[in-house]
Amino acid sequence: MSTFKVVVSNIQQITPLIKQFSFIREDGASFPPFSGGSHVVVAMNINGRLHRNPYSLMGSPQAPDAYHIAVRLQEHSRGGSAYLHHEVKVGSQLEITYPNNLFALDKRARKHLLVAGGIGITPFMSQIDDLIRTKANYELHYAYRSQDHAAFTSALKEKCAERVHVYVESEGLSIDLKALLSKQPLGTHVYVCGPNAMVVALIETARSLGWPENHIHSEQFLAPPSGEPFKVKLAKSNIEVHVPAEMSMLEAIEAAGVDAPYSCRGGACGRCELEVIRTDGVLVHQDHYLSEADKAAGKKIMPCVSRAKCHSLEINL
Repeated sequence: MSTFKVVVSNIQQITPLIKQFSFIREDGASFPPFSGGSHVVVAMNINGRLHRNPYSLMGSPQAPDAYHIAVRLQEHSRGGSAYLHHEVKVGSQLEITYPNNLFALDKRARKHLLVAGGIGITPFMSQIDDLIRTKANYELHYAYRSQDHAAFTSALKEKCAERVHVYVESEGLSIDLKALLSKQPLGTHVYVCGPNAMVVALIETARSLGWPENHIHSEQFLAPPSGEPFKVKLAKSNIEVHVPAEMSMLEAIEAAGVDAPYSCRGGACGRCELEVIRTDGVLVHQDHYLSEADKAAGKKIMPCVSRAKCHSLEINL
């Protein structure tokens, strides 16, 4: 995947747990424009091991002089968020991919209903710029645990005025999804990004109320879970790769020098899907992409977040 070499030009402490990072290109050129909801993958060399994490692009899609991301310090970080928060400084050099959009606004919508939880606000920051620029009908419902998690609330209230609605859990406020989704006019599209429980609840509520499937949009990048170590045989490459407990299958394949396809690296897009030839155990699916039928069949796997509970797994790569 094509990448840019970038320099960290600014770092802002947004909340005790969230930092915003601004990047400029190392060669001084402008970045390509992007559409609201796009993300990039940031490559970080941490103690000799390459980590690649996806982050939503913020800021105006029409201002290509800099790219901006916001990162929440995860309690059980695999390395990426802790590295960015504790090691990266202004002037640090990193590498990022070209923007990719798996969470685009549907321009046919008569109204856009945006629902964010916690750090899930980030893709909406650029979408809102697009919506304001095109004078589209929208409203934002933003829920977070406490003020420690309240990223960009003041800026959103200033930019969106009466279109933004805030819910602070520590103050006893929460989004009534059924009431919210029940009162929307025909032609509304809903977009959700946030914790898994919120995403699942909104999708299930929308479906139960009869929302068309193509009017429901979600984004959630998963961190690869740890698990038992196992071996992967790459049939086309004719090599065997050891997958440690703390690495994803995709990371282990890359570390072995094999160029495997990827885009979101969070189990959402399907770009890294691989064919399973055989295994002496069971597949542990963690992605949001494969259907339940595909998972039950055991013929496909998303190596960015899924793994196997086995001694050996053979894939068509």
